[in-house]
Amino acid sequence: MFPASSLKFLESFLTASGPSGFEFEQSAVFRNYLAPFADSVDVDVMGNSIARINADHPFQVMLAGHYDEIGLQIVSVMDKGLLSFRALGGIDRMTLPGTQVEILTAKGRVPGVIGRKPIHLQTEEERKTPPEIKNMWIDIGAETKEEAEKIVRVGDPVAFRSNFTRLSKNRIMSKGLDDKIGAFIIAEAFRMISQRKPKVGVACVGTVQEEVGLRGAAAGVYKIHPSVGFAVDVGFDTGIPGINESEIGELLIGKGIGLCRNCDNNPVLLSRIMKIGDAKKIPYQAGIGHRPTGGTDTQVMQLARGGVATALFSVPNRYMHTQVEICDLRDAEAAAKLIAETVLSFKGNETFRPGLD
Repeated sequence: MFPASSLKFLESFLTASGPSGFEFEQSAVFRNYLAPFADSVDVDVMGNSIARINADHPFQVMLAGHYDEIGLQIVSVMDKGLLSFRALGGIDRMTLPGTQVEILTAKGRVPGVIGRKPIHLQTEEERKTPPEIKNMWIDIGAETKEEAEKIVRVGDPVAFRSNFTRLSKNRIMSKGLDDKIGAFIIAEAFRMISQRKPKVGVACVGTVQEEVGLRGAAAGVYKIHPSVGFAVDVGFDTGIPGINESEIGELLIGKGIGLCRNCDNNPVLLSRIMKIGDAKKIPYQAGIGHRPTGGTDTQVMQLARGGVATALFSVPNRYMHTQVEICDLRDAEAAAKLIAETVLSFKGNETFRPGLD
């Protein structure tokens, strides 16, 4: 299992808050952790955090995990001190009423709750359908519009309340595991790589704004110009009721990292990763993914400049895009080890041309 220092980093990372476009807290935690293992650590104009080893090497490997989280943003201050809001990222509206939130203001976090009309006063139709965001609000306890305007500003980001919990020896629960668990994994892989002197350049990139269009990775990959790109993101645990594995394949929490034979994964690189996993006895789950391509940072990394050999590592996740996501530390450890061992196997002369190499 991960050392105590890594688990301490994970807890600090998960309790930091920052919806897409406002990832300041987790960015600082990420950079501070990686600094002792890196030749250099920087942040670009988008907000991506970039830790590097052998930055001048012609063969670069980019490790990407996005650390933005879904959230909300204040739109207006209404009468009686209530706040209207909009979504940042793919919000499941069914989960919002009654949720505790924290507004990230210039003066600190302001607690609040999301309210809507009580169920007793709802029509039959309102009870059957997901509530519209326009019919909900955030209550911070202010009594008037003027009082609320002294506390928050229009445009302030809103995060779900921090709630990291160790559910058992191996499983953790937190909002924002999509995809801070992926950013944690690449940080751990980078730590492992740094201890064994890689033969190639490595850029560990905590990416931003993935939940609103893969924006951070698109800028980061253009700057780094890697030969190989690894993205780590969450995938759907199919072991819960109501999921048809015959339609999307199988990916089970606690059984290893997911590797998919789809268009996001260079087949030559994927074969190499699987062979290393087999040789090192690192657990992985081979599948196809729930769709042929798209939806993660792999998509924009693969298509950058003249093309990049990419591989997506999928961490089994329960209750994705809710406030109570669950992942297994054994899957995270398998992913970090497999990424590190693969990067350390590179000599710098690989091309990964399908059908030729």
